[in-house]
This record gives sequence, structure tokens and C-alpha cells, in this order.
Amino acid sequence: MTTAIPSLDKLLPPPRQDAAPGCVWLTGAGPGDVGLLTLKALRLLRSADVVVYDRLVSAEVMAEVPSATLRIDVGKRPGCHGLKQTQINQLLVDLARGGRQVVRLKGGDPFIFGRGGEEMQWLQQAGVCCQVVPGITAAVGCAAAAGIPLTHRDYAQSVRLITGHSKSGEPDLTDPSLGATQQTLVFYMGLNGCVAIAGRLQAHGRSADTPVAIIENGTRITQRIFITSLGELAQTVAREQPQSPALLVVGEVVRLYSGQSLSTLALTLAG
Repeated sequence: MTTAIPSLDKLLPPPRQDAAPGCVWLTGAGPGDVGLLTLKALRLLRSADVVVYDRLVSAEVMAEVPSATLRIDVGKRPGCHGLKQTQINQLLVDLARGGRQVVRLKGGDPFIFGRGGEEMQWLQQAGVCCQVVPGITAAVGCAAAAGIPLTHRDYAQSVRLITGHSKSGEPDLTDPSLGATQQTLVFYMGLNGCVAIAGRLQAHGRSADTPVAIIENGTRITQRIFITSLGELAQTVAREQPQSPALLVVGEVVRLYSGQSLSTLALTLAG
């Protein structure tokens, strides 16, 4: 069952006075493919009292949660004003203090642009048990599923994971070293800021013909991949209309993309 917050008290049984202390497990769901869940995450999903999950957690992953387990959707969606982060933090505290085992399920890895660090701090300050279960972050999972290596001895000796959406709304790309060619840049939440991203990287010295991969729904059967360049990035996004969740992979490693991907292979095998 899935519930909104106001009816929570009605759906949950009152905690027993002798109940063992509850705990919150900050758990990574990976980028979408249920096969990329860790064994530990899968075990927790099947034994939790409550699963509090985000929008980026795939339906395939949520299908692993027993039907009798309470599910609470706290995902933030464009144009939809859901719970504020402080409200989510307090919800986790209240659930755990009621003696419940809580899986806080996040797309990718909870400590990579998932606010897992903020939630961990809140829980620790409240004196609530908190454990972290790593997940495969989107940059690693989606690039691999697309057949694009993030590092390669001939093309890239480092990788940088960058948010394309800061608190101000605009990506913070003031570091001149972003123009270095021997590194791969992976932008999370970069679709809306693609014009600024392309312009600032070129201002830092990146060539307009630097290849860019747009990976939509990476690792999932619905995965789509668009190959473009920094100079054509904005036009490609406007023309193809990729949807979130999507990553931008910028760098020479994109030239190694062959058109074959794990999702393509999965569809072939299924057929």
C-alpha cells in the first residue's frame, strides 16, 4: 500500500511499549534496473516495516517490496509541491522512534546528489539509528549500460560528477579546470541547464565538437541515448525532448559509443 502523509497515523499500528528501537536504512536503489540492486538492499526491502521512497526509484524496484509493507511516496516532481526536506527528515525520525525498521529508498546512491548526507545528519542529531547501504550511482550504471567507459587510458584519466541544478537553479561551473580535455564530466539533472552547461564549458576551453551523450532512463528497458556535441547540445535537447531522469556525459570517451547497449541486448534476449 502507498500512502500520503496525513493518513499515516491511521495506517500504522501504535508502537508497542516494549518494541525494539527502530532504525533508518538510507538505501541506494541504483539507476533503475532491478538487477542492479545490491543483495543487502533487496533483503532490507523485503523485511522493512516501512519504505519511504523517491520519484527516481523505478517501478521494477518497488515491485520487490511486499504488498503488505507500507510505502510512503515523498518524491519531488516538477511543478508539484510535495514534502519539504525538513518534513521528510522529521518523518524518518518519527517512524524510527515508533520502533519501526525504515528503508529510505533513493535512486542511485544516497550520498551522490541524493541528500542522504543531510538526512543522516538529522537522524544522528535526533539520536536515531541510521545505517547506509550504498547503491550504484547513475553516472556509473548508466554509462556502463550505454557502453561508454567513463575512463580510458587514451581519452580520460579522471571523472567529475556535477550537479546541473544548484540551489540558485543555475549550474555552478566557474572552475576553469572544467575545460581540461583529459577528463569526463557527468552532469546530473542537466537537461534544463544544458544551454548554460554548453556555453560555460566552451568558455573554459572545451571545443564545440566535444562529444556529448544524453542518456535517458539509463539501465532500463526504456533507455534512450542521443549522441551530440557541446555546440549542438541545446538543439538536440530541443529536438529530441529527452525526459528526466537523464544524464549528460561530456568528453572524448563518448566517441567509443557503438550503438550497442545493455538495454538493447535485454530487448534482443527477451525477443
